[in-house]
Amino acid sequence: MSKQSEYVMRTVEERGIRFVRLWFTDVQGFLKSVSISPAELEVAFDEGMTFDGSSIDGYARIQEADMLAKPDPSTFAVLPWRSEQQVARMFCDIYTPDGEPFGGDPRTVLKRNLETAAEMGYTFYAAPELEFFYFADSGPEPKVLDRGGYFDLTPLDVAQEYRRKTINALEQLGIPVEHSHHEVAPSQHEIIARYTDALTMADNIMTSRLTVKEVALQHGIYATFMPKPLEDYDGSGMHLHLSLFEEDTNAFHEPGTQGELSKVAQAFIAGLLRHAAEVTAVTNQWVNSYKRLVAGFDAPIYISWARNNQSALVRVPSVKKGKPSSVRVEYRAPDAACNPYLALSVLLAAGLEGIREGYELPPEIAADVKRLTAAERAAAGAKRLPETLSEALDLMEGSDLVAAALGEHVFDWFLRNKRAEWDRYQHHVSGFELETYLPVL
Repeated sequence: MSKQSEYVMRTVEERGIRFVRLWFTDVQGFLKSVSISPAELEVAFDEGMTFDGSSIDGYARIQEADMLAKPDPSTFAVLPWRSEQQVARMFCDIYTPDGEPFGGDPRTVLKRNLETAAEMGYTFYAAPELEFFYFADSGPEPKVLDRGGYFDLTPLDVAQEYRRKTINALEQLGIPVEHSHHEVAPSQHEIIARYTDALTMADNIMTSRLTVKEVALQHGIYATFMPKPLEDYDGSGMHLHLSLFEEDTNAFHEPGTQGELSKVAQAFIAGLLRHAAEVTAVTNQWVNSYKRLVAGFDAPIYISWARNNQSALVRVPSVKKGKPSSVRVEYRAPDAACNPYLALSVLLAAGLEGIREGYELPPEIAADVKRLTAAERAAAGAKRLPETLSEALDLMEGSDLVAAALGEHVFDWFLRNKRAEWDRYQHHVSGFELETYLPVL
């Protein structure tokens, strides 16, 4: 047993923790949990806990049902919202009964892609801007809590207390927060976590989403990461700040260049741009995701890059003076409802492909891409991101890069599941259609 495992067992005993929740995700990114008593911890660490994988979306078939969840002791944390009894959690890696990592486990998928980066000498870091809405309830007609706007404070931002308690809970869970604020739309908010390695960040994103929802429920309201719940306002994204490090050195930094971008950073950006369309089904995985990626709002819809330009898909933020570690790229298409393990996997794969193959970075488009004419965008090479989930899935299906990044199991299941979601959506008759056509046709 590792020293970390021994530390967890000792902490559980000393703090009188009653239950330990073992967390993992299905392929869609929904959090799953099984509770065990402290008496079962040693077995969980040594052997893993058996569960029925055939009941988890994207896992095993009925004839291959048994799976093992082995907790990662480095992810141990006490849940701050369970004050009536001490409850802790750990994220798990999923294994087959013969001890092999399970290819359908999203956390395993990300770890495999991180190993590829490590073989090239890189550690992958990420920081998300998590946007979400507070509503009065989860009913079909969203009821906002305020009419505040970007950075608004009292009395327009009535939810600052909810954010404060959420941040306190996140910090108790070991997730440092850089800052939070009211976002552009009514009742919309943002929390930005401090950057860390990508695996820890994927775990942190899953934890943060649950924490936001738990704190909201404690206050009798509802929090949602749905990409586009309000028709007339901006949707909720998850801008991802990405960088590669070689040990303690930022591989994206090169003094004296424009924007201090190294050749590695330029090739990484080129990879993100070239493969952007084919990874979009993973970074924006819901039918509703494409209601956010439309003209007239802040979300990017054209494939371009720029320095400090909010209309670009890939943005290079300004470098903090004397802080080379802050050189990074911001990928602005994802929404916070995606599976973070898979989204980070395909973005890393795209960037590494750019480095491996020596992609040339296309010219920067400094102008607002959305205001250019179609001819100007065509001349600049600014193609559009997929406009629907169906279009995104078609592009994903033809992508060798996404297939390799996700692995055969996840790749095939993801496509089947999302095709079924699109088919269900195709059958739906919307309120827009009834209001527009029923009275006149």
